[in-house]
Amino acid sequence: MNTRNDWVARSLQHVWHPCTQMQHHETVPLIPVSHGRGAWLYDMEGKRYLDAISSWWVNLFGHANPRINAALKDQLDQLEHAMLAGFTHAPVIELSEKLAALTSHQLGHCFYASDGASAVEIALKMSFHSWRNRGQTDKQEFICIQGSYHGETVGALAVTDVSLFREAYGPMLQRAHVVASPDARLAQEGETAADVALRAAADLERVLQQREGKIAAVIIEPLVQCATGMAMHDPVYLRRLRELCNQYHVHLIADEIAVGCGRSGTFFACESAQIWPDFLCLSKGISGGYLPLSLVMTTDAVYQSFYDADVRRGFLHSHSYTGNPLACRAALATLAIFAEDDVLAQNRRKAQMFADAFAPLHDDPRVRHVRQQGMIFAFDAIVDDAEKAVTFSRRFFSAALQQELLMRPIGRSVYLMPPYILSDDEIALLAQKTMKVFEEVMA
Repeated sequence: MNTRNDWVARSLQHVWHPCTQMQHHETVPLIPVSHGRGAWLYDMEGKRYLDAISSWWVNLFGHANPRINAALKDQLDQLEHAMLAGFTHAPVIELSEKLAALTSHQLGHCFYASDGASAVEIALKMSFHSWRNRGQTDKQEFICIQGSYHGETVGALAVTDVSLFREAYGPMLQRAHVVASPDARLAQEGETAADVALRAAADLERVLQQREGKIAAVIIEPLVQCATGMAMHDPVYLRRLRELCNQYHVHLIADEIAVGCGRSGTFFACESAQIWPDFLCLSKGISGGYLPLSLVMTTDAVYQSFYDADVRRGFLHSHSYTGNPLACRAALATLAIFAEDDVLAQNRRKAQMFADAFAPLHDDPRVRHVRQQGMIFAFDAIVDDAEKAVTFSRRFFSAALQQELLMRPIGRSVYLMPPYILSDDEIALLAQKTMKVFEEVMA
């Protein structure tokens, strides 16, 4: 019979884990997961862990959700997969219709892939190719935001500004222009978050002026730049960004892979600023955390720029599992839960519970930049010792496991992005244990 240690040893021998320096697992525990129920994951010895980060921001309605399970079981008996070139099927049609309706048909066309980075690649290629089809062949450059993260494929890395991910592959990349971040933490004395946003927008306008006629698109994570430490900005930045893109005839790409699907407070983060982009990328939570699925939504104008008898003017991009019926069915079940349970209203109440539970952090001298956007909560730890600062995230992760929590800080930024199905008692427990872990690690 395989023990926990047996499973760990076998995994370390043969599985190369993502976003990991494998040598760290000589000291940082690897957890062999047996099963999940609701907001909890269970290891092979029965110990449970509250999934406070939704297993990398994907699991919206808990593990082994009965309604999503039932939809997938039904779909398995009908159609597991069929190529989407020359064929179509009910789940992908219905999902596309429902998503288009959620944008009031501002974004009425959906192109499917499997993961977030692929969706970003699609949006970049679509923008570039659309301008070329319109005869504007000089529009070949892109703008991203300082500290932005959009994935780790070569195209997505070109518009990513996190050196940890990008620097090793610099010679492979066609670098984008990087403009100032609207991160509210950058406020100078007397400045508001809106002031920071408008200052950053002015830097963007400077580049748009300098490279007028050359820029294809600007890409941004609306409201929250997640992988750079949950950097949050005022919605006025998005409104000004939309105005500038219109003025300089530039596409706006909204990477809502992490912040979409209700995470930021509205179903699409862009709704908070009452704007729509030219391209909107979704992944992670759209399938409820069940199956790999991503998609790019775009406008009729972009779609029509490819609509032609000449195959060379078509968007010749494909993935083997594009529009997989099982993944689309999981997404349909996820959207049904949003509608049936009035999830956005429930999330507003739960978000307030998080704010109340963590209110003491505002007066803690070891903490700065307590911040929240919908169901994303974060704060930064002040760690003066340079060596301890480097290891803060790993030490917090290990201490959290001892308190039955799955948490994975980004640097010294501690964040919570839990499933939406947490009960009031689980929210209280999560807050209590997070504070306890923080005390232990800071001590």
